Amino acid sequence: MKKIIIAAFSFLSFTQAMAQTATIEEASSLTKKGKIFVFWGWNRAVYSNSDIHFKGDGYNFTLKNVAAQDRPTAISFNDYLKPDRVTIPQTNARIGYFIKDNLAVVLGLDHMKYVMDQKQNVGFSGHISDPTYAAMVQNGQVVNLSDEKFLTFEHTDGLNYINIGAEKFENLYSTKGFDLEFSYGAGLGALFPKSNVKLFGNERSDRFHLAGFGADVRTSFNAIFAKHIMLRLEGKLGYINMPDIKTTLNNRPDKASQDFFFAQANVGIGYIFGFSKKN
Repeated sequence: MKKIIIAAFSFLSFTQAMAQTATIEEASSLTKKGKIFVFWGWNRAVYSNSDIHFKGDGYNFTLKNVAAQDRPTAISFNDYLKPDRVTIPQTNARIGYFIKDNLAVVLGLDHMKYVMDQKQNVGFSGHISDPTYAAMVQNGQVVNLSDEKFLTFEHTDGLNYINIGAEKFENLYSTKGFDLEFSYGAGLGALFPKSNVKLFGNERSDRFHLAGFGADVRTSFNAIFAKHIMLRLEGKLGYINMPDIKTTLNNRPDKASQDFFFAQANVGIGYIFGFSKKN
């Protein structure tokens, strides 16, 4: 994870330096005030380890330094392009509006997936009243966290980051029928995951809920063909804090909380358009 974060920061610094050395001062016709773009893509994500705190009737404890991965869907026409299944993979959606030349406000949904590794040793602090589950803690650790009776913990439908941001665009190259645009910016938003949690043998909790907030910095390269078709390669670094993760059903007060950093790469296709003004 450390190497990925360093590489991502290096990428952000390099691309920002490219933008600062761009010599084109006029706004590209593609990024003039009033232009709109829409985008659909797919992502891969990595997450920093995190402490997860669980609190409820008969327990109050923290699992320390928990590792998790994303869960990419195998590439197939059925899951990636069939209209009723396009939200199954890890996806991204964007709509942007240029409020001034080269500056867009962008509304986005990052549909990531977060899956706690089951086979890992994690630190433990706190207490569990039920002797069956308390016995699974040995010398301050839950060893080989693979017993699903103790815990399964996922945000797989998904880790939904609904965000709004600002992006600055620079034209790096332009010729007939092709343009290369670079963008950089930042955003913030809300986390609305559908968390799949099963704790201490309780019935699985799997429902959408407002769990917390996030923030990010982002950068992208946009290859634009025939003034409209956009291929976008985007990188993001962000922080997520979720203090209210639902862990049980029936509106019980039980909950979990966690915060972590993420790095995301996504690629996809978009369309740029504008509305002609009548004289």
